[in-house]
Amino acid sequence: MRLDAYLARELPQFSRTHLRKAINAAGVHVDGRRTKASHRLRAGEQLSVTVPDLPRDGPEPEEIPLSVIYEDEHLAAIDKPPGMVVHPSKGHWSGTLTAALAFRFQSQLSSVGGPARPGIVHRLDRDTSGVIVVAKSDSAHLQLAAQFEARRVEKEYLAIVVGSPDRDGDRIDQPIGAHPYRREKKAIRAGHATSRSAETFYEVIERFGGFALVRARPKTGRTHQIRLHLAHVGLPVLCDRLYGGRSTITGAELRRGATEAVSLDRQALHAHKLSLTHPASGQPIQFQAPVPGDLQRVLDLLRGDA
Repeated sequence: MRLDAYLARELPQFSRTHLRKAINAAGVHVDGRRTKASHRLRAGEQLSVTVPDLPRDGPEPEEIPLSVIYEDEHLAAIDKPPGMVVHPSKGHWSGTLTAALAFRFQSQLSSVGGPARPGIVHRLDRDTSGVIVVAKSDSAHLQLAAQFEARRVEKEYLAIVVGSPDRDGDRIDQPIGAHPYRREKKAIRAGHATSRSAETFYEVIERFGGFALVRARPKTGRTHQIRLHLAHVGLPVLCDRLYGGRSTITGAELRRGATEAVSLDRQALHAHKLSLTHPASGQPIQFQAPVPGDLQRVLDLLRGDA
């Protein structure tokens, strides 16, 4: 019998294709030697088998509380908390937004994004809080995705930045591409094969000593766009480890006389508003997520209210 056929018979929980991949990746040895899927087994040969984990068909539903801003039969808007990954990825198989959505909405989610991303039309970084819209049907998903692609969705973020802005607002038009040596980062790169145009408008809402609260409206939707663009003009988002150089700040660093305890341990970026056209009614609709408690505490400290 062929090796792959024998393994498929003895290990029915794995597909023959999956077992062939294990064989080709040197996960199977016959008498201590690597071999091929077509190897014809003989009586007495010893097999050593290491099969990689099965690919996940989708998120395992988890009973995680969700703050639902709006819901109808076509879509839902969620206020995503900071620290929550949107969809499963290496190192983040549980505790994701998709796992919470699978439990909350069960089968009432679109399948356009694939089994690992039911309902997910767009995403937010793990440590960015705020509004994220979810599609409940494939037709709604396709229409919403088309709006994002055509840049007809208006996004408004609030960010607490480090620095003293020298103007009340500005337009940042800088291309974004892969970082030259750090995979987890993006970089301002003109003319590179990975570069894509990116445009962000920002305006200062409130100024503090060495900090500011700004409103950012990205016209495009590149990965890390707001964080990278603000850092590029000397206004990195507070506690942005990748682009600001630090991931925590204490109360005493925000206001003299305050506690030395850590006041914030994630990037101070919040998806505040999202405006789009409803995929069924064709009418404009806006979702808004209130400023979360951790960012409000920082603002209170900076204002001297805490």
